[in-house]
Amino acid sequence: MPATFFVVRATVTDPSKRAAFDKWYENEHLPDAVKSWRVKKAWRFWSLTDPAVHQATYQFDGEASLERAMKGEDLKRLTADFNRDWPDIRRTRDTFVLAQEFGAD
Repeated sequence: MPATFFVVRATVTDPSKRAAFDKWYENEHLPDAVKSWRVKKAWRFWSLTDPAVHQATYQFDGEASLERAMKGEDLKRLTADFNRDWPDIRRTRDTFVLAQEFGAD
């Protein structure tokens, strides 16, 4: 069963908010999401080409666990928390299934 991923891209347009957003995501939001969804792994990125762009990626075991998370109460709660704490930060969400993994070992 191929891995599936939930990807959230947020745009922090105000540079003065980036440090606080980074700290909140690192210490509160990401750990809460990982625990709530029981994901295998999670990553956070800041774009090198556009410093306002933040991406979080969550790896699920498969489509069934991803679908449960996307329809569950935890997503609603996590979204509400984000909206409460960062109402001016726009974000997009997408889901992916792993098509290929290639290692250069």
